[in-house]
Order: sequence, then structure tokens, then C-alpha cells
Amino acid sequence: MSTSTVESTLRVPQGSFELSRLPARRKELLRAWDAADEYLLNSLAEQSLPRQGDRVLIVNDSFGALAVALNAFHPQSLSDSWLCHAATKKNLQANSLTEVCVELVDSMSLAERSAGPLDLVLIKVPKTLALLEDELIRLAPWLSPQTQVIVAGMVKGMPSSVWKLLERFCGPTTTSLAKKKAKLIFVSPSQQTAATKSPYPVCYQLEGTTHRICNHANVFSRDSLDIGTRFFLQHLPQNLGAKQVIDLGCGNGVVGLICAERNPEAQLHFVDESFMAVASAHENFLHNLGAQREAHFHVGDGLTDFSAGSADIILCNPPFHQGSTVGDQIARRMFIQSHKVLRAGGELWVIGNRHLGYHKILKKMFGNCEMLASNAKFVILRAVTTGNA
Repeated sequence: MSTSTVESTLRVPQGSFELSRLPARRKELLRAWDAADEYLLNSLAEQSLPRQGDRVLIVNDSFGALAVALNAFHPQSLSDSWLCHAATKKNLQANSLTEVCVELVDSMSLAERSAGPLDLVLIKVPKTLALLEDELIRLAPWLSPQTQVIVAGMVKGMPSSVWKLLERFCGPTTTSLAKKKAKLIFVSPSQQTAATKSPYPVCYQLEGTTHRICNHANVFSRDSLDIGTRFFLQHLPQNLGAKQVIDLGCGNGVVGLICAERNPEAQLHFVDESFMAVASAHENFLHNLGAQREAHFHVGDGLTDFSAGSADIILCNPPFHQGSTVGDQIARRMFIQSHKVLRAGGELWVIGNRHLGYHKILKKMFGNCEMLASNAKFVILRAVTTGNA
């Protein structure tokens, strides 16, 4: 029996579809689609789009709502999110559709695909506009003046810079009226638009070191070291010996990189659900510590693929949002997973904004929580497992 507390059936001209979000929550409070998805699908139906035989690409489809609704046209779905791909697969299955209905493309594989004209490109505006910029630049070889490009998003997440990016890298735009606080932008690809090389990844020298840190477009704090990570780096564990260490939600991997440097015998694992984050972490580790230092890199749903009692130390700077949704659900899930994966005596190190109250959550889960360091904005906390085998 479903425990969902929100509407789970998307009803659009293309059909009715059961949809859910990932990660799954026992009492889900949010739908797996938004008004922009509905607006876009209704607009497509009014225009009798797509047409049979059209090459369709969907970009940034959060939980697969667009891909599932348009499954009859066998679209490609491009995303930087492993969870997006997993949700798309789950929602296809929930609607008795096979996975072959949709071709999933991760953000780091786009350049490897054969370029060619697309007939219809549907783009959901991502939270990170650098990601949109990078996507538009790399999609250019797929577009022709005959390609129809429609961009959808909620008005609050569509600043004027979205139009500027579209007109700079694609062509002229026209805009729909807002409906339910959602808006559509129609783009006419222009042959007058000059080919542009993506500025990503961007790189900087890590302060106080000789390390060069490079970040793909969807990585948090691309241009410089953020203040939370700077504080965390000052207090990372040392003298660990041959421990199994996980950088959970690794982003560009700088936390795990510095931990590895300070603990030469430690075995590092880098984990994130963003393909670009893990690619950045891999490149930074290889460039700065060399191929002779072994490490493991995982794109996936947190620690789902790790065995119980397999880690000694987990370092975590948890996100407090998923896309545009703010909350502590992702952090809580990371803490639950960490408690399972850490062996007895294993330690979870967490940095967070003081106001988030992570110490209360950790103390309830682990039975203990120690504050290792603090400043005006951040706290570094340590919780130790006591009952895992």
C-alpha cells in the first residue's frame, strides 16, 4: 500500500502516468513533476508534437515525467543526475513501460554521442545556470534551423540570464504567458550563432597548496573554494593509517583529496549522484596525487552500493536542497546510510551551517555527537557508531 501523501498521477493529453520521486520518502510531500512539466506537455499536444519519427531530446527531466509521458516517441533524456535516470527507469516500470522506450544520456557522455540534427529539444531550466550554458554550447552540433527548441521552467527559477544564454548560444526567443507560475520559451536556432567552446571545466589553485582544482559546470562553488569547505579542510582527521574513508557527496573531491594527502595509507572512496561531480573529483585526484595513488569513484544513490560495516571514516558536507527544493531530507538519508555502512567505532564527520541543527539528528541516530570545531557560521560534528558489527 502506498504511503504517499501527495498526488501521484500526472494527467496530461499524452495519458495518465503514475510518478514518484527519488530518493523515496515514507511520507512524500512533493509531486514528481511541476506545473512547467504540465504546461510543456499541454503545449506539445496543442501543436501535435512530437511527430512520429522525430528525434527528440529531453534535457534536465527531474524525475522522468517528460520522458515517461513522451515514451511513444523514444526520446533521449540527458541529465547530470544519477537519481534522475533511476527515477525515469522506476517510473517507466511503474507504468508498464520498458526501459528501451527512453535512451538515458549522462552529462559526461554527451560529447561522445554522434552529433546530428534533432527535431525537437525540450529543456527544463536547471538550478545551476552554468549547467544550462554548458549544455547549450555542447548541444549546438545537434541543432539546425529546423530544430524546435522549447525551454520550460517555473517563473521564480527563470531569471533574465536564461534568455540571454538562449539568445547567445541558440537564437531568437519568444515567450509564452505564465500559467500556474510556469513559463515556456520558444527558441529558433540560428545559423548566425557562432560556434563556442565551453568554458568548463573551470580551474583554480587551491589556497595554501600547489593543487589545481578543476570543476565541471554543475559542481558547487566552481570558481573558488567555498567558506564551508575551507573550514572543513582545516580540521580533517590525520594519522588514520590504512582506513577506508568515504567522501560522501564529494562534489569536486577536494575534501577527499586533502584527506588522502594527509593520510597516505588511507583508501579513499568518492561518492556523488552528479556525473559531473564525480568526473571532477576523479580528474582532480589523478592530476594532483597521480595515478599511483589508488582511489575509487562512485556515481549513485549515496551509499546504497556499499556493504554494511565496510567503512571507517565518512566525511560529509551534505546539501540542503535537491534541485530547487530546500530541506534536510538528503542530509538525513546520508546520515542513515552512514550509520549502516560504518563499522563499530567508525566515525561520521559532518560540516553544516549552525542553524541546520544536525547535532540533534546525529545524536538521535548514533546516540552521540561531538562538536569538533565551530565558527560564526559552521559547525563540524563527529558521531561514532557503537553497534555495527
